[in-house]
Amino acid sequence: MFRIIQIDHVVLRVKNLQLMLEFYQQVLGCSLEREETDLGLYQLRAGTSLIDLVPVDQALGQQGGKAPGLEGHNMDHLCLRIEPFEPKALQLYFQGKGVTTGPVESRYGAEGQGPSIYIQDPEGNTVEIKGPPTLLT
Repeated sequence: MFRIIQIDHVVLRVKNLQLMLEFYQQVLGCSLEREETDLGLYQLRAGTSLIDLVPVDQALGQQGGKAPGLEGHNMDHLCLRIEPFEPKALQLYFQGKGVTTGPVESRYGAEGQGPSIYIQDPEGNTVEIKGPPTLLT
């Protein structure tokens, strides 16, 4: 038998590759690790995981059908666990990058209940920024 260790990667089909690369690199701090331009695959390092961007007008992205739009997205949300999680500093940081944040709320994740903030990338995908689990006293 086997057990799941962590999320290895998530793949987003994108309409504007440059805008999405800028967001995930400049706003969230991911680094471009690998490009396979012949396939249309751009892999960004996000901690121990990867976020793959596949443009909808290139080979891999075309396999998924129509581009995401107002009628629907490719996923509900992606959650990135960060440290440190300082709500005020995060809100100011994202505001400075022109990114609107939702309220800080306690949500359940892989490590348990803890604080998080929702933001959206340039193509409307929701990204949850998650802090450490809250210790019960």
